[in-house]
Amino acid sequence: MYDYLIVGSGLFGSIFAHEVSKRGKKCIVIDKRSHVGGNIYTEEIAGIQVHRYGAHIFHTSSKKIWDYMNQFAEFNRYTNSPIARYKSEVYNMPFNMNTFNKMWGVTTPVEAKDKIQHQIEEAHITEPKNLEEQAISLIGKDIYEKLVKGYTEKQWGRKAAELPSFIIKRLPVRFTYDNNYFNDKYQGIPIGGYTKIIEKMLDGVEVNLNTDFFDQCSKFKDMADKIIFTGMIDEYYNYCYGELDYRSLNFETEVLDCENYQGNAVVNYTEYEVPYTRIIEHKHFEFGCQSENINPKTVITKEYPVRWKRGNEPYYPMNDDKNNKLYSKYKLLADKEDKVIFGGRLGMYKYFDMHNIVFEALNCVNNEIYK
Repeated sequence: MYDYLIVGSGLFGSIFAHEVSKRGKKCIVIDKRSHVGGNIYTEEIAGIQVHRYGAHIFHTSSKKIWDYMNQFAEFNRYTNSPIARYKSEVYNMPFNMNTFNKMWGVTTPVEAKDKIQHQIEEAHITEPKNLEEQAISLIGKDIYEKLVKGYTEKQWGRKAAELPSFIIKRLPVRFTYDNNYFNDKYQGIPIGGYTKIIEKMLDGVEVNLNTDFFDQCSKFKDMADKIIFTGMIDEYYNYCYGELDYRSLNFETEVLDCENYQGNAVVNYTEYEVPYTRIIEHKHFEFGCQSENINPKTVITKEYPVRWKRGNEPYYPMNDDKNNKLYSKYKLLADKEDKVIFGGRLGMYKYFDMHNIVFEALNCVNNEIYK
């Protein structure tokens, strides 16, 4: 009946559906959720575009990818400048001269470098054996203990001393007074939200929501010549080698009767005793819309990392040695498939930013069309 059955209407699946449909292929998209867009889904609440599944800021250094996304929406000039809150102290992220001035009172790059180097030397770590040692060997004890340790342990659900060192291969450190988190040339958020982008991509494509692939697996496999599967690769194979590990998230969203709750779109809470990792204030993503004259209300979301178990939404692959070895077994099965292509963060068991997903999806289309 179809050339392609696409499981999942997130960015990967929607780009694939859009591109092959343009080339005359017949495809159908199914999604177990009640809406399109996957984790980049946005919805309007109290006149504000709310990022339902966490903050999503599009950024890339590729003009080709930037131009590709801009055909579906106009992007605003939002610049990602998160701040970190440790108890009553507030620091700029990424680590830069504003951070170092607040932490130690230093005012020049030379002073900041000397302070960090002195703490690194004091630690006497020559071969980091875990994440804690790796972080201290990069940025010293003060920054690690206030801005890295608690946040990391909440995010991954393990003590930093028990996490592998390669998770933090490097930490962003700048010796300038620049609070722009990303180094990419292009960044912004689509005016009107990401959902409008996905809806444009899927315009003219058959989409079935509230439809779980695994409820009628045999039926769906017979519906198309090929399947693009963007769900969990271990679930597709019925966990035959065991479960891969993921981190999940719980979101607590509130509409508040105040103009401005925290003064920034993203505030990280780095002390372990605070159960959430960050609070998102969504109206600050929309440049120029923070005034009380425009909207006297605001919407915030607290993000709570939780251990993944079956039935939870998986958000982050746990790419440690154990899980990467397990994934390699599933990858061998996937490589033998002639009808199924695995894509996206869950299908490829790899953390991707949005610009990476755009690249991977377009590359997948090219491999299919021009093979």
